[in-house]
Amino acid sequence: MNYQETIQYLYNSTPVFEHVGASAYKEGLDNSLALDKHLAMPHRQFKTIHVAGTNGKGSTAHTLAAILQACGYRVGLYTSPHLIDFRERIRVNGEPLSEAYVVNFVAKHRDFFEPLHPSFFELTTAMAFSYFAESSVDVAVIEVGLGGRLDCTNIISPVLSVITNISLDHTGFLGNTLAQIASEKAGIIKKETPVVVGETTAETRPVFANKAKEMHAPMVWAEENPEVLQWQHRNEGGISLQTRSFGNVVFELGGNYQHHNANTILTATLQLQTLGFAITATAVAQGMANVCQSTGLQGRWQTLSTAPRVICDTGHNVAGWQYLSTQLAAQSYRTLRMVFGMVDDKDLDTVLTLLPKDATYYFTQASTHRAVPSEIVAQKAEQNALHGHIYNKVRTAYDAALNDAEEGDLVFVGGSSYVVADLLSSLETPPIITNKP
Repeated sequence: MNYQETIQYLYNSTPVFEHVGASAYKEGLDNSLALDKHLAMPHRQFKTIHVAGTNGKGSTAHTLAAILQACGYRVGLYTSPHLIDFRERIRVNGEPLSEAYVVNFVAKHRDFFEPLHPSFFELTTAMAFSYFAESSVDVAVIEVGLGGRLDCTNIISPVLSVITNISLDHTGFLGNTLAQIASEKAGIIKKETPVVVGETTAETRPVFANKAKEMHAPMVWAEENPEVLQWQHRNEGGISLQTRSFGNVVFELGGNYQHHNANTILTATLQLQTLGFAITATAVAQGMANVCQSTGLQGRWQTLSTAPRVICDTGHNVAGWQYLSTQLAAQSYRTLRMVFGMVDDKDLDTVLTLLPKDATYYFTQASTHRAVPSEIVAQKAEQNALHGHIYNKVRTAYDAALNDAEEGDLVFVGGSSYVVADLLSSLETPPIITNKP
């Protein structure tokens, strides 16, 4: 099989959560442990940093990797989901693994893993650990896929665990209360291994404290002694940070939520220094200022065009939209044009109450079986006084928004990671603009 055939084999032969949702979720670590043993336990050949949380774990993982790269370390990075190409999930110093590696890994090991019937994520995680070992990384930043306690990444013994925050998401798998979800996320806390928790609530803090006490794990609360003292948006993009330990830093990621992520990242960075990593203030500044270029991160308040101004963001749940709505309201525009869609395991009804009332909407659906049909999104939106037209493909909706846009308009694309993924995947094709002089 060539690369494309191999990817289709993976999608068609293993349950893929991004495509089919709940039926792809496999609880427990048995398959992961079996794959790990078959591959000679590759994750033991390098240090790891484990990152969990409801929101911000992708930004946190990418930025920690960028900082470590700026220090001269050879850094593996494992994240999900991908936006354009499967290989985005597995990188070394920002470079995705080769197509040939994916093809050869599947060909070499399929006789072993096919009888196991692993999930897509279980097999991808095993591939990542194998690749990092063969690439001789110094350290790998590993983002949890879903939850923590029973997530297949949780076979590692990290030098540091990081939990960004907790909000109500994936309740069908992780629980219906913040405390229940926190308990699942706290499952990445390991014996005598330091853990940084970014943000807590009255419900979640005792869960983390009790788990850390049980595991004799040193606990660091990032919000207790904040590293970020002040922050503000920059006209050039990103945010400026005044920090306690690293001076003035420019953070390339410009979303309203990113100063919270930055506080968690910098607190984790201090812990890594304590653990013996040679991290300088200069490297911190370099890594944070160049995280997208260093790691390939996309879709975080990302500007795609300036004429008209087009922004996309992968924020996809209530907690994310509480910040996105505020940030959109702070923008200057003649007309706000929203290309919007969501998937079926998110709280669409509550998100709709947070969306701007003054926008023109282009309701759409991503190319995943989990997408809420655009007709249903539009129907529910009408009940919240949100008005627009219906498009069955993201690119069609985007082209319509561009076609309607006038000077001074802002086009926003989001509601789901998969909406952003569909758009970014399609951008090699020029937009269809009609009725323009």
